[in-house]
Amino acid sequence: MLFVADTAKEKIVEIKESGSVGQDYFVRVSVTSGGCSGLSYKMDFDNESQPNDQIFEDNGVKVVTDLKSFLYLCNSTLEFSGGLNGNGFHFTNPNAARTCGCGESFAI
Repeated sequence: MLFVADTAKEKIVEIKESGSVGQDYFVRVSVTSGGCSGLSYKMDFDNESQPNDQIFEDNGVKVVTDLKSFLYLCNSTLEFSGGLNGNGFHFTNPNAARTCGCGESFAI
């Protein structure tokens, strides 16, 4: 399962209501190679499912990921923090053994 915190839900709803993306779009999350700890998170809005997508809905938000990324993201929570010291969307990932200082990458 992938989870969506209230703060992330509020920001996703705000983005959709602004017209930046269509109401039929969902959140696509994935893990890619890179970053100072070895793996990086990626988040986009998408409206096309792929054959091996894993689909979740939490807190009224549809979140989609590929099977390989799900192995790294299982039981993670998508969060959002704003303000001067906020870093936008980020994950709380119980699978990460270590993360970099900026929180953009992690290792298992």
